[in-house]
Amino acid sequence: MEHKHQHNAEAKESCCTIEQKIHIQTDTHDCGCSSKKQKHTDHEGHDHSHNANESVFKMFLPSVISLVLLLIAIVLDNYFTPIWFRDWIRIAWYVVAYIPVGFPVIKESIESIRYKDLFSEFLLMVIATVGAFAIGEYPEAVAVMLFYSVGEVFQALAVKKAKKNIKSLLDQRPDEVTILVGSEPKIIKAEDAKIGDVIQLKAGEKLGLDGELISETASFNTAALTGESKPDTKSKGEIVLAGMINLNKVSQVKVTTAYNDSKLSKILELVQNATAQKAPTELFIRKFAKIYTPIVVLLAVLITFLPYLFIADYVFSDWLYRALVFLVISCPCALVISIPLGYFGGIGAASKNGILFKGSNFLDAIATIQNVVMDKTGTMTEGVFKVQEVAFDSQFDEKEMLQMVNTLESQSTHPVATAIHEYVGKIDTSIKLEKVEEIPGQGLKAVIDGKSLLVGNFKLMDAFSIPYDVDPNSIVYTLIAVAYDKKFVGYLTIADSIKEDAQITIDKLKALNVKTTMLSGDKNTVVQFVAQKLGIANAFGDLLPEDKVNKVKEIKAKKETVAFVGDGVNDAPVVALSNVGIAMGGLGSDATIETADVVIQDDKPSKIAMAIDIGKQTKKIVWQNITLAFVVKAGVLILGAGGLATMWEAVFADVGVALLAILNAVRIQRMKF
Repeated sequence: MEHKHQHNAEAKESCCTIEQKIHIQTDTHDCGCSSKKQKHTDHEGHDHSHNANESVFKMFLPSVISLVLLLIAIVLDNYFTPIWFRDWIRIAWYVVAYIPVGFPVIKESIESIRYKDLFSEFLLMVIATVGAFAIGEYPEAVAVMLFYSVGEVFQALAVKKAKKNIKSLLDQRPDEVTILVGSEPKIIKAEDAKIGDVIQLKAGEKLGLDGELISETASFNTAALTGESKPDTKSKGEIVLAGMINLNKVSQVKVTTAYNDSKLSKILELVQNATAQKAPTELFIRKFAKIYTPIVVLLAVLITFLPYLFIADYVFSDWLYRALVFLVISCPCALVISIPLGYFGGIGAASKNGILFKGSNFLDAIATIQNVVMDKTGTMTEGVFKVQEVAFDSQFDEKEMLQMVNTLESQSTHPVATAIHEYVGKIDTSIKLEKVEEIPGQGLKAVIDGKSLLVGNFKLMDAFSIPYDVDPNSIVYTLIAVAYDKKFVGYLTIADSIKEDAQITIDKLKALNVKTTMLSGDKNTVVQFVAQKLGIANAFGDLLPEDKVNKVKEIKAKKETVAFVGDGVNDAPVVALSNVGIAMGGLGSDATIETADVVIQDDKPSKIAMAIDIGKQTKKIVWQNITLAFVVKAGVLILGAGGLATMWEAVFADVGVALLAILNAVRIQRMKF
């Protein structure tokens, strides 16, 4: 099947740039067009389980053939010099050596010209090598194209390595699941499973869809979703997610989410789209290359012909050779591929550690963050509340009031509601709620038997003018106040525990010179207690969503960058306002994945500092590559224009620098964060 290029409205090639071409070679990206040889679809029954060694061998084969023929020709030229290896036979030999590596590049350059993309890196290499043939520099012509092709293969292998951690996620969903029809197991395609089906999951088997555990208990390896291989034990009724591996015994899971809507599908979609969001540095280099390349071609023409007007002993072939060297050096491959490769590496390193970036632009943004503003509940604390004390007035029946509170809290998904439900137990369905209303930042209101029931913080009591004889500031724990029939019933104290790596998080952020602020709708005494324990300088409690927005605006007014860490749902306005929105709880709501720029999948706050560190290291590597490419190329370009550099120096300035940049870019994959 022929390769079909795609072009935008201006007829510019929008598909197979050098970056896209590398993606196609590594089978890691589909730009919407056929690959050079053929495009395989699921309907063609193509098996993508290629032998890795065979694939690498095929990639290097044209270069190996050219290298063998070139070495034989050099030996015949310089050591044995047989009579027959002259004239047209010698030329033909070098042409044959050139074809395996040169033909694909020539084909690409013709395709580019057809669609008015004249100044591509392919055309630069073709002009340089064909020109070298024209002036009799046959070995150099073959060598330049050979090294260029070898460089491209190494680029392809580097991209494959850099994207391995990301691409591994694509293999996390099993194609088939075993469902129970009556009591009989039946194997069906995972995508055909319906909500309500019961999946039978054997020990060691991977779950194909999100569901609810209906077995009493089961242990799962959640590494596919969180990067953590530590077993996670689930109890009956808890949610389990696609990609989790059942560890010890046969378990049963009731499907709650369609195949395409599963948590893992959302993550895969996020990962697949991540490289489409380009960093400003990448976008600049692409624009720069479009201007830089035609200027270089013009300079090469001037180098060839302009000296004729000023030099008495002008020799056309000498100046043409200088111009060809100049062209080889100027090829922007090192910049065009090593920069996106650096960002692929950063995204891959983050993914390996359970941190998902929605694009390389967010790697750049997070590297410059000066302030981390975080929510308290679920970010620095476990978000798992437990009722510590019930202090109700004796004139009320404690059991009856708790049942009412439990029934009303069942209308909320807040962790406090879960704590109350766990403490009280089963909901009394005989209690009928009317006019249920959630008051943001305060609590819940409803009518039971014609009397109003209020459950929330003491702001709610104040809002409805309910008198109380408690000083909320004297109690450190979170307080849930209750009023019934316009009378203060009492309160429940609820405690949340600080996450075990919260202290490490604050210490690491301080080491990165990042300022920390904690905002919470929780009681200010609780917020200050947590902040003091962790060493957070700025902490504010009793905040409504709009108060959080104002606090972030205050920081941004100082011209400082802000990353906000929260649940990505209730804090959506703050996430939108911040430079980078980080969502804790990749295993939480789907909206988290959709609203945040960065998703931390295992709820560990220490990953906040890790994400910033990965961003900083990625940016450092990218700028090292830019500096290396510009300095070396500029130096050799000047030497080439002055006739002091040969094709061999030109090859180093092009392919050599590209390889050094690639090796530097893949370093991030080996870094420990």
